[in-house]
Amino acid sequence: MKKNILIIGSGGREHALAWKIKQSGLVNELYSIPGNPGINSLCIHLDIELADIDGLKQAIIQNDINIVLCGPEGPLADGIMDQLQDLVQSHKLILIGPNQQGAQLESSKSFAKEFMSRHQIPTAAYRTFNHQEIEAGCLFMDSMNLPIVLKANGLAAGKGVLICETLDDAKTEFRSMLEGKFGDASSQVVIEEFLQGIEFSVFVLTNGEQYVILPEAKDYKRIGEGDTGLNTGGMGAISPVSFFDEDMIEKVMHQIIAPTINGLQADQIPYQGFIFFGLIKVGEDPYVIEYNCRLGDPETEAIMPRLNTDLIQLFIACQEHTLSQSMISIKTDTAATVCLVSGGYPGAFEKGKVISGHEQISQSHVFYSGTKLVNGQLVTDGGRVFAITSLGKSRQSSVNKSLKTCDKIQFEGKNYRKDIGFDLK
Repeated sequence: MKKNILIIGSGGREHALAWKIKQSGLVNELYSIPGNPGINSLCIHLDIELADIDGLKQAIIQNDINIVLCGPEGPLADGIMDQLQDLVQSHKLILIGPNQQGAQLESSKSFAKEFMSRHQIPTAAYRTFNHQEIEAGCLFMDSMNLPIVLKANGLAAGKGVLICETLDDAKTEFRSMLEGKFGDASSQVVIEEFLQGIEFSVFVLTNGEQYVILPEAKDYKRIGEGDTGLNTGGMGAISPVSFFDEDMIEKVMHQIIAPTINGLQADQIPYQGFIFFGLIKVGEDPYVIEYNCRLGDPETEAIMPRLNTDLIQLFIACQEHTLSQSMISIKTDTAATVCLVSGGYPGAFEKGKVISGHEQISQSHVFYSGTKLVNGQLVTDGGRVFAITSLGKSRQSSVNKSLKTCDKIQFEGKNYRKDIGFDLK
């Protein structure tokens, strides 16, 4: 029986998910809230505010929606899935995204670190401090090796992590964060030891008991080439990751993924949806840097084109507890995603810049992020404007395809990194 699906979100991640889901033979109608011009070209847009839960429930019932997929972390942290829970029983609704309790893996760094400590999941040493503990935090940093990592405890759009090279900088930034640099997100700050290694990301879909591993990826957070400058929401991604071989897969499964799923069960935290494991390879061992309670952006734009398996089949298997019987098929091609961003991003930037050249692209996938239509004209409407993904037989060929596509798309102030994947062999 074909399904009606609602995708919640408005970024490149949700466009890539909509693009992938649209290919399923199990889809009847695809709906979006709030969407963007790219998403809405594939979906029926529902003009409903996410805060209007009664209106959302009514739309789900009226449109006979069978699956709700929430892409971004904000609504999950706010408990949107808890508010839809009654429809799981009354209308057999499938929810892909954790409840508010499970979303704390991402929405609270201290919750996540305590969870990892409790379940012996390898991660960096840490302590958490609030604004009444500034002096204690500074004393703690006196005992640490440099550099020092500071993390806003709450959600900060991927920008709430600072790596401080000197003790003075660490103490200054620590005070600034507790005084509101990231708003409420940094009302508590996690001080963490710095792990030297190379970062990568692993993604699973789980029903809290069973799981399947999706294609892995490596993203590039810094605005400047060579990983320099300010942190962003992500400037690009590569999939696969060359060192994610059989030995590393085994370590990640047995040391990190399985203990996480077992820990959710032990702590009686129901969980259905994606878990993003932000990992770092230190020597030959993986450590957890962070959890996310959803897929990454721009990693989703890199892993969805490599995934052959029908996502809707996996969502149904989640609900029916047959996920462990599901086989994942992945293309061997390399996917390279390069983000086109507004001039000035991640600082102040202007919106409303007219976009051209985006409609004549054939060799790459163009996933829309910060865009909107004004009088039929596509214009910029965010820091990250597009995620450009190309497939190739090698990392360099796929990167080159994406860079050529980036050259073809024009808007005032356009910026992008030309070295995505530079640190992988």
